[in-house]
Amino acid sequence: MNRREMIKTVSAAAAGATVLGIPLVSNAAGVDNGNNTRQRRKILVIGAHPDDPETGCGGTMCLLADAGHEVVCVYLTRGEAGIRGKSHDEAAAIRVVESKNACEITGARHIFMSQIDGNTEVNLERYKEMRELIDRENPDVVLTHWPIDAHRDHAVCGTLVLDAWRRLDRRFKLYYFEVMSGEQTQMFHPTHWVNIEAVLERKHEACNCHVSQGMQELYDGWHTTMEKFRGIESRCLAAEAFALHSDSLATI
Repeated sequence: MNRREMIKTVSAAAAGATVLGIPLVSNAAGVDNGNNTRQRRKILVIGAHPDDPETGCGGTMCLLADAGHEVVCVYLTRGEAGIRGKSHDEAAAIRVVESKNACEITGARHIFMSQIDGNTEVNLERYKEMRELIDRENPDVVLTHWPIDAHRDHAVCGTLVLDAWRRLDRRFKLYYFEVMSGEQTQMFHPTHWVNIEAVLERKHEACNCHVSQGMQELYDGWHTTMEKFRGIESRCLAAEAFALHSDSLATI
């Protein structure tokens, strides 16, 4: 696919056709369109910490949930180390509530895994844990961190998901999203863009649920710029960008 074709794909998505190959229809549980029946899809968004899924692809989550697809937000950790002056248990309690509030806004179901913020692991047990979760959920599409992200927890998350995808015979499409590009996500080359103009305010509302992270300042400093830049690339006001794993074999 060349760049012109990519931009056409984004324009079609903005018009209500598809997002990342998933149909945007008013009743995704099953719409008969001549000889084609569009089925409800399941999308897992797997982030290292509370707020990663929302900042990385909250707009895309809103669009897919609004179309009737099942969106599941998976947090590798509970953000235990993310609030200065709070114990791990105190921080986790606060950030779990913030995440649940954000998921209510995006329309996602939430799952919390068992890793610890700032001390995430890659080993046989953790590979198995991620593989079993994804196998149990049986998604059509997974969105996760770029595996060479500069943040260790992000890189761990992406690596575990990539291994699960391979072990599960590449049966779902795998896309990577970006977070704080330049500072954390580096050497990221998108293959797909999603126009999020229609849900931009709602994405911001979901992100702002993460009050403990000083989200407004963080968002203005990084993610607003990213949304505008990706929008310029795809000829709209605001967009999110994704990289499809090149040997993704699953079809939708």
